[in-house]
Amino acid sequence: MSRFLTAEDVRRASSGSIVVDENTIVTPQAAETARELGKVITTSKGEYTPPTPDRGPDADRARTVIPNMPEPVDSDVESTTMIVTAVGKNRPGVLAELTAALAEFQASVHDISQRVVEGYFHLILVVETPQGVQFSALKQRLECLGNPDDYAVRVMHERVFRFMHRV
Repeated sequence: MSRFLTAEDVRRASSGSIVVDENTIVTPQAAETARELGKVITTSKGEYTPPTPDRGPDADRARTVIPNMPEPVDSDVESTTMIVTAVGKNRPGVLAELTAALAEFQASVHDISQRVVEGYFHLILVVETPQGVQFSALKQRLECLGNPDDYAVRVMHERVFRFMHRV
């Protein structure tokens, strides 16, 4: 079982040296607070080093497979399903801008989910394009919408999205 060292733990420490066991996870805030206060975090074996994260049994295989999974090549043979996400400050017209751009490509929205929390929105669209629409062209068109101060759009092919979100 891992223990966490927090910034509050560092502030409460009475000495300039804090000794933790090898399995302790020092939060980034705790490490920063220790630096600011001139405190040193160590283990019984010497200087503290963060433990290597456990990425699970598929981690090594994923490192070699994922970088080699390009988005599908544009094809005139079949339709393409994609996942479009948009995140940013809420304002009138955001959904209209996205759907207008999709309409330019005759894309069909199959599912939509939107949440607005304290003036910020998160929108997910499942979109299917008709035969002959180039995935790369539609992706470029959508990802050019918004700006860093407004909202950002990301487009993924459904196959890549499903691979990334499998359990």
